[in-house]
Amino acid sequence: MSPYDPDPTDLPGADRLVRAAADGEDQAVEAALRPKALDEFIGQERVREQLSLVLQAARRRGSAPDHVLLSGPPGLGKTTLSMIIAAELNAPIRITSGPAIQHAGDLAAILSSLTEGEVLFLDEIHRMSRPAEEMLYLAMEDFRVDVIIGKGPGATAIPLELPPFTLVGATTRAGLLPPPLRDRFGFTGHMEFYTPAELERVVHRSAALLDVEIDPAGAAEIAGRSRGTPRIANRLLRRVRDFAQVRHDGMITQEIAGRALEVYEVDARGLDRLDRAVLDALLRLFGGGPVGLSTLAVAVGEEAETVEEVAEPFLVREGLLARTPRGRVATAAAWQHLGLTPPLQQPRPVPSAQPGLWGAAGEGADGKRTV
Repeated sequence: MSPYDPDPTDLPGADRLVRAAADGEDQAVEAALRPKALDEFIGQERVREQLSLVLQAARRRGSAPDHVLLSGPPGLGKTTLSMIIAAELNAPIRITSGPAIQHAGDLAAILSSLTEGEVLFLDEIHRMSRPAEEMLYLAMEDFRVDVIIGKGPGATAIPLELPPFTLVGATTRAGLLPPPLRDRFGFTGHMEFYTPAELERVVHRSAALLDVEIDPAGAAEIAGRSRGTPRIANRLLRRVRDFAQVRHDGMITQEIAGRALEVYEVDARGLDRLDRAVLDALLRLFGGGPVGLSTLAVAVGEEAETVEEVAEPFLVREGLLARTPRGRVATAAAWQHLGLTPPLQQPRPVPSAQPGLWGAAGEGADGKRTV
């Protein structure tokens, strides 16, 4: 982790078992579980096929492939794919991150030390500083950077030629990338959430590498609670493994997986304590809404930022909560998931049959029937 990166333990929701961001333990385990080739990579069929064509064509030409941009939520395999790209090209890889590059000089030092054909992986590329961003434009397009020597009127720009290299950028927020930077990537792949069947394959593969016995029903139980994210699936597998080894014979079955994840407060739909607390407050205290974010956060006992950025995205994606101009509203699926009955709708008032100021209901001042 770069000194410019925030401490993962200080981020909202950093203690959640179902968080998509990686901590030190995740990074250590993922290094052993990562596939080494495209054929071993599970899921992302369309991205894998397109990327395979790009890499095969580059190898046949004997040149560096186009720059690659990988976008999508965290935990779906962007870093893994960048390492596979380097392995498929039989080239070294240099890894850094956007927050670590605060000045153009930082980027110039990295680029000037690259060797021919090397892969530069730039994680969270949207968080790079603007001066470094502008230097990257020239480096990606012309394989050249201009190093400024001196200051003021006497400053001199010295062009520095770079060997051909491949930049692999990863971002969780592609919309924050300026168009000139996006346009310089020859290939853009968007990572989608995994299906339960794909996650079952991920769990089986990881269990084999971790030397854990698991049956198909146990893998399906873990996959169904993993929010479509391999990183979460691997984390849940490790926690279920601990439970199975301490309280049982080490074999993971559907029953063992369910009981283990009940201990860790991850329910059948992948919701944890915070998610259920938000839904419970919205349903029981506010009748399903609408209710403002600040009010909902106070009811849950969390910061508004935590509720909005940590709990709500998954609840919205699952169709359990909706954001409206009037506030947060629970859906019918939320009532059903918590086993609660929604309050009866208030009937609309029926026009009175008593005579009004201008005559009987539905009549005008002249006594004629109005529509």
